[in-house]
Amino acid sequence: MFILNNEIARLIVLQRIELIGPILKRLRKILGRSIFTNFLSKYFLNSKQIGKNYHKIMTEEFERVKKSISDKDKNILSIGSGVGGFEVILNNHFKNLKFYFIEKNYISKKVVYSWDSNNKEAYNNLDLQKQFLIRNGINDINIYDFDKNNLPVIEYDLIISLFSLDYHYDFYLYLDYFKKVFTPNTKLIFDTIRPDHFDTIFNKIEVLNTFDQTVHKSKRLMCSGLKI
Repeated sequence: MFILNNEIARLIVLQRIELIGPILKRLRKILGRSIFTNFLSKYFLNSKQIGKNYHKIMTEEFERVKKSISDKDKNILSIGSGVGGFEVILNNHFKNLKFYFIEKNYISKKVVYSWDSNNKEAYNNLDLQKQFLIRNGINDINIYDFDKNNLPVIEYDLIISLFSLDYHYDFYLYLDYFKKVFTPNTKLIFDTIRPDHFDTIFNKIEVLNTFDQTVHKSKRLMCSGLKI
């Protein structure tokens, strides 16, 4: 189970609303997203249960992709990872990983879980994210604010963006950056509702998972060999 406090538990819930119980889900529906985000999520959460549920979900995510990750993957970039639960699981299974995170650093007053072409919606706090990662065993951490920092130009072995890039916002927001950091061997794992679109962008595309039960009916791709 993850180590977290109430503040981090609230942040996780805003990122993954499926972690709350049926009563809070009903109250959120009745009272609205704004009241849930700014009031209910602060005072009516069971942080221990959220930590347990979040660990279960992140373990399941790791099991879906672990065969696509090798011991040679050392420089890891995570885009839109939330607090980083998946990365903690990854760090527990592989040695000598160096993590880089690109995130937003604010919480929208009314969190909306839908497509946002310009990536303006956000629900993260980079101080809390760093706190969570350190508490759970990741010490080699480099976190960058998408809106304020110059993004690092590093040759990544693996780039991960689960249910974020091209699921909530446009892939092309990152294309120029990818051109700077991709090597012929860089692997990008991400979820998209338009998998066929990427045939002209990557030389190699593998469908890792299909999510037919989700609202967006997405596919998880692993891509390499950037063409453009």
